[in-house]
Amino acid sequence: MEQKINSDEKFNLEAIEKTFTNYKKGQMFDGVVIIKKENGCIFNIGGKNDAFLPKEEVANFDELKIGDRFKVIITKSKNEEGMLEVSKDLADNQILATQNANRLKLGSKFSFVVTKGDDEGLYSKMGEYDIFIPRNEISAKTRDTRSAVGKQFEATVTEIDKDNKKIIASIKLLEDKIRENVESLFWNSIFINKIVKGKVKKILDFGAIVDVSGVDCFVHISNLSYERIENPKDVLKEGEEYTFKVTDVDRENKKVSLSFKALLPSPRLLAIKELHVGAIYKGEVIKILKFGAIIKLQNGATGLLHIKNATDKNNKQIYEIVKLDQKVEVEVLEKDEEEQRVSLKLISVL
Repeated sequence: MEQKINSDEKFNLEAIEKTFTNYKKGQMFDGVVIIKKENGCIFNIGGKNDAFLPKEEVANFDELKIGDRFKVIITKSKNEEGMLEVSKDLADNQILATQNANRLKLGSKFSFVVTKGDDEGLYSKMGEYDIFIPRNEISAKTRDTRSAVGKQFEATVTEIDKDNKKIIASIKLLEDKIRENVESLFWNSIFINKIVKGKVKKILDFGAIVDVSGVDCFVHISNLSYERIENPKDVLKEGEEYTFKVTDVDRENKKVSLSFKALLPSPRLLAIKELHVGAIYKGEVIKILKFGAIIKLQNGATGLLHIKNATDKNNKQIYEIVKLDQKVEVEVLEKDEEEQRVSLKLISVL
């Protein structure tokens, strides 16, 4: 005798049948291995159709046994054999990502890859969590949100709703924190005469703005070369990195001055290095002082001819012995390369 199905039973069967046919790509299910083959496993997820778990979709395939239970994610609603196709690795990754998201708190820093971008902001997923970065919390460097799709960013959590699995975050806030930390470290470690590396951000008519560890510093045109130059571009290139010497630090006004030429060989020092103590050189008087005269030697070095080394007479003035622009012969008595000083003795007036 045919058994009749009442309306409630009919409804329940329809509901069950509906769940059997509603499998979608990306859904996660708990199931069990029922058959193991060379290329994969038949995996029952409790529905009308069993699923196929390809060998390459599980990291520890050789260790799987019939009866093993774990979660999988649907990757195909129907493969060549008409079966659902699933992945254990994707499910493991999503479970781990969800666990990581559950550990996040307000102010936590995390990385994410953008899955969508529009006028409202950036979107991503972390396991079961939806991530949203509002437009005004995106970095100023990211002007086109759509071009950010597929790129990785770092952000800090500003709101978190664990019940509804939603996270709102800010890239800008994290960048501001990083910038503050970088600047604090910079100002605590900068000092005069420190050697630093910096990238030229912008060249001006009278110098250049140089980025040193994220802080803008300035090098004046007069500190670029020992020779007279018309434009900083004669020495520096925008976007290139150079080594500089710190010449001034103004912490109150947040200003740092640099010198490029301070690390170059000084023409004056090179000329002094060429001199030999005891040797005689020709030169010219370029300045008269109360206590002596400044002599410029033929190789470009300058030295002091003190009155006591110009005459043995105590009542003589230097201008009575040598005149401005006069040619002389002098002997090098001493030289101090570090202080760039040369002491001379008058041999004869030419």
